[in-house]
Amino acid sequence: MKKTKNTKKPQIEKAYKNLDFLNSKDARTLRILSEYLYPKKQLEEEKVTNTIVIFGSARAPSPGELSNKEGRSKNHKLAEYYDATRILSKRLTEWSKNLNQEDQEYVICSGGGPGIMIAANRGASEAKGKSMALRISLPFENIPNPYVTPELEFEFHYFFTRKFWFSYLAKALVIMPGGFGTLDEFFEILTLIQTEKMKKNLPIVLFGKEYWSKLINFETLVEFGTIDRKDLDLFLLTSSVDEAYEYVISSLNSK
Repeated sequence: MKKTKNTKKPQIEKAYKNLDFLNSKDARTLRILSEYLYPKKQLEEEKVTNTIVIFGSARAPSPGELSNKEGRSKNHKLAEYYDATRILSKRLTEWSKNLNQEDQEYVICSGGGPGIMIAANRGASEAKGKSMALRISLPFENIPNPYVTPELEFEFHYFFTRKFWFSYLAKALVIMPGGFGTLDEFFEILTLIQTEKMKKNLPIVLFGKEYWSKLINFETLVEFGTIDRKDLDLFLLTSSVDEAYEYVISSLNSK
């Protein structure tokens, strides 16, 4: 007796379930859109509409990490900025929570990585507040951040979609000492404000006079006419946590 052949066709996979397609060059637009739509949905559910964004070096150790490490002299300054970030973040979160007893009006947002970023989330956690992290897929920054509110932790593939979410909800910005990434984020925001692509009042604190004064001679930009002197008023340069705190909250209270 002859066996009948199974003529049933294999089920065709739907395009939106096909991982080979979704990870292909042709589906890049879908991936970009996902990095906009998923955070949007999650943030709406968590009622997050305002953030205080803190940028800074992923290489900054906590003061405790220096005790048994070589290179103490090299990193002790960065450790001081780590601690300043933690304290400032904690104070801003406490202030934000007191504005509204039902919802935390301003949520600390970091890049989700180590160093200054983890210090920002840590400070918010110590104040028993929510905090947000916009991570980027990089091998050397892929470490756990136990201080982030789980529902507000996102991982991005594309830098530009991540930058969109940094700037879109930001109502204040604190720039701690950092490297290429921090400089990129700082100057992009300044450019958006200077060119009036970003029209909202955004107080910016450039924290760490010793670091920034050695790194960038802003007066040279004025001297050569590449910026106007009034452009230097777009940010506050300080090394004081108290001054940074007062500048941010006074700017936000005046809105």
